[in-house]
Amino acid sequence: MARAAHRAWSTLTEDLDAAVRRDPATHSRLEMALATPGLHALWAHRLSHALWRRGGRGRLAARLFSQAVRSATGVEIHPGAQIGARFFIDHGMGVVIGETAEVGDDVMLYHGVTLGGRSMDPVKRHPTVRDGAVLGAGARVLGPVVIGAGAQVGANAVVVKDVPDGAVATGVPARIRRPAPEQDPTEALYNEPALWI
Repeated sequence: MARAAHRAWSTLTEDLDAAVRRDPATHSRLEMALATPGLHALWAHRLSHALWRRGGRGRLAARLFSQAVRSATGVEIHPGAQIGARFFIDHGMGVVIGETAEVGDDVMLYHGVTLGGRSMDPVKRHPTVRDGAVLGAGARVLGPVVIGAGAQVGANAVVVKDVPDGAVATGVPARIRRPAPEQDPTEALYNEPALWI
């Protein structure tokens, strides 16, 4: 029991520290812990996901809890979604993450991002977001597509096909490009593309 409690505490503090590193508007760990709905939604998801994995009545409890969290935070994460370490949702409001979504480590989402499905079949129907990816405000990533490690999706982009590692996807529908080797990947979101894929 003590080992499980220590592991849970370590996960919570790791999430908190990752959020503090990514939010220049915060002034303390306490402020971040008390006033960040994306972080609250993540912590609640970690609990609802544990209930979901138990199966049976645990799944109903997980769904009810996740809906209460949605009402409180404006962030909807299905308890079946798999979320990695050091995940951060900036601002939070309007984020939706579907049941079969898989999110890697060190991923950052801005407000209004949807990791949604395009099928009603009970199969893998939501995106996989690999380690270190960043999805801009209002981005829609739909279907069982893969957002590669270190990739960036621009604000309000609509992504319906895979984005390779390190690439940038912008527009509706999203066009994918690789930043020039000397170009800062973050700046690539705002500059004319060097190379479309």
